[in-house]
Amino acid sequence: QAQLVESGGGSVETGGSLRLSCAASITWYSTNCMAWFRQAPGKEREGVAVIYSGTSTTDYADSARGRFTISQDNTKKTVYLQMNSLKTEDTAMYYCAAVPGCGMFTNLQRLEPSTYLYWGKGTQVTVAS
Repeated sequence: QAQLVESGGGSVETGGSLRLSCAASITWYSTNCMAWFRQAPGKEREGVAVIYSGTSTTDYADSARGRFTISQDNTKKTVYLQMNSLKTEDTAMYYCAAVPGCGMFTNLQRLEPSTYLYWGKGTQVTVAS
């Protein structure tokens, strides 16, 4: 049974950093896409960052580019999201997601929630001013 487990969330002040981890118990194909999404209360779930396992190609939402870094450890089947210079608007529940065979998807599709088959339960990130 596929399972994604997030960890590393917490409360930080504006300008602080957090590193999220996602441990995946799924078949680790080179064509997997692993992504981070977030959802704030009253808002839709939005893509934050994605990594294509085969080439380690990454893409980011505009709100995350330059501040967040997604990376992977294939031997540990773990994906990370390093978040720096955090802002209050980064406050949300952060979810890890995975889908196999995403090589043909566009960058836009790779940041769309509907693309993904497997989801974790989320980890809360709160940024206080």
